[in-house]
Amino acid sequence: MQHLILVINPGSTSTKLALYRNTEQVNYVNLHHSNEELAPYNTIVDQRAFREELIERWLGEIGVPLSSLTTLVGRGGLLAPIPGGTYRVNETMVRQLEQAQYGSHASNLGALLAYDLSVRLNIPAYIVDPVVVDELMPVARKTGLPQIKRRSIFHALNHKANAKRLAVELGRRYDELNLIVAHLGGGISVGAHARGQVVDVNNALSGDGPFSPERSGSISPRVLIDYYFHTGMTKAEIMRKLIGNSGLVAHLGTNDGREIERRIEEGDLASRLCLEAMAYQVAKEIGKMSAVLSGEVDRIILTGGLAYSALLVSEICKRVEYIAPVRVLPGENELEALAFGAWRVINGEEQARDYGAEGVNR
Repeated sequence: MQHLILVINPGSTSTKLALYRNTEQVNYVNLHHSNEELAPYNTIVDQRAFREELIERWLGEIGVPLSSLTTLVGRGGLLAPIPGGTYRVNETMVRQLEQAQYGSHASNLGALLAYDLSVRLNIPAYIVDPVVVDELMPVARKTGLPQIKRRSIFHALNHKANAKRLAVELGRRYDELNLIVAHLGGGISVGAHARGQVVDVNNALSGDGPFSPERSGSISPRVLIDYYFHTGMTKAEIMRKLIGNSGLVAHLGTNDGREIERRIEEGDLASRLCLEAMAYQVAKEIGKMSAVLSGEVDRIILTGGLAYSALLVSEICKRVEYIAPVRVLPGENELEALAFGAWRVINGEEQARDYGAEGVNR
């Protein structure tokens, strides 16, 4: 049977859409939204009807009736911590996203838009491996302050998709392998995948771990406290500094890996040092995760947009290849990952999970 799956991946100023016929992508568009278009909306959720109208208009333009869709899948947003997998979009999830109970982010719209259309069409709607996937083992949650526990927030969708892709390449099951996956993008997350569970990972959203194109990475608490009080920044200002305006963009004025490589080719020693330092910190994080897996690592995966950088990849590989063979799977491939997550449920490879019905990791 042919299934027509609509994939919805909202960003802060864009909505990426794709149509899949089973596992084959047949249409794709990246709808960009100007500041003027978004100005009337006070919150992310307020944009819901605006974006839904754009989706329907695009489907009309390519001659695809709404009634021909059989499945909807949206990018998962900020929810309660949950194990990885494909989840049905239900009323509990929708209510929490509408209220931004766990935070406001453009990705929250993915499930909401999928849900709205699914109700109208009476077809299923799913999300797949949202950023809040939490499979940390208890020992990984502890910090030196009893009041604070480590949280799992990372590029779960791309981590899991590429781990499963590699498992297929190796003729193995994901839950048979020990893998280290490093997503290299605007944020960088490095996770230890122990037989299908991400048992430890740096909190990429908060800038934990290696510094990245836009984030500061881990900094000594005393140094950070001194910096905060010296500058007199507000909490909001320092968060914007550490999470959006640090890393390569702070050192070099750009977060574009291609531009940095061009500078390096022209002999820019400052750009080379920054790229090598970022690679060095990624390699250190991979080494930490190899300890989590007691050195029993089947493969290391480098993925994300910056994995297209041959220079960055080579700098990381030379420090970590002794741990395990490295497989480079560049790009984010989020639309494909979402479609394949829904497809695994459709063809019976995986059971859809019910959000709120099976317990939440704390």
